[in-house]
Amino acid sequence: MSLFGDGLDAAVQKTFTRPAPKTAPAQMRYLVRQLKGTRAVARMLRISQRTVERYVKDQIKKPRPDLAARLEREVKKRWQPQIRARARQKAATTGGIVIDTRARLGYTAPIGSTDQDRIRHLTVALPPQYAARLFDAQESGASDRQLREIAAEALKEVYFQDNGRRAGSLEEVRFTDIEHLEFDL
Repeated sequence: MSLFGDGLDAAVQKTFTRPAPKTAPAQMRYLVRQLKGTRAVARMLRISQRTVERYVKDQIKKPRPDLAARLEREVKKRWQPQIRARARQKAATTGGIVIDTRARLGYTAPIGSTDQDRIRHLTVALPPQYAARLFDAQESGASDRQLREIAAEALKEVYFQDNGRRAGSLEEVRFTDIEHLEFDL
């Protein structure tokens, strides 16, 4: 489970125009349409093809908790791809992204400055270039650590350095012990 990846996905999912299917049979029918067959869905969800067919025919209505979680994750991953792409494109070109976090933030700076790490609650609007970097890194399969480094670099520029107006000698921002993290487009 990726804190940053899931947060970015949740921000994009807020832009959906219609709700994703809620019941297991409806989710299964959607996946069968998307993957063009019950065999592909069965392989993806690691269940038998016959079980998929029974969900599609409404013979089974309530999945096991682990299957329900996999099913919901796969449906949300594929739901409204054009809306998802449009929201990412808008954030990466004009809108930017808002990060709301409560975490331990500190920085490396010259001797004599107060660079002690401390818990901070920040809500910061990041410029579009950082939204683009976050989404591109997520698309290429970047780890949570890499996404955290991009976010730390964005916070360094926007929050600590105020887009070059202060703290010019700041070297590195440490972004650790994340208690809360949420993105919004």
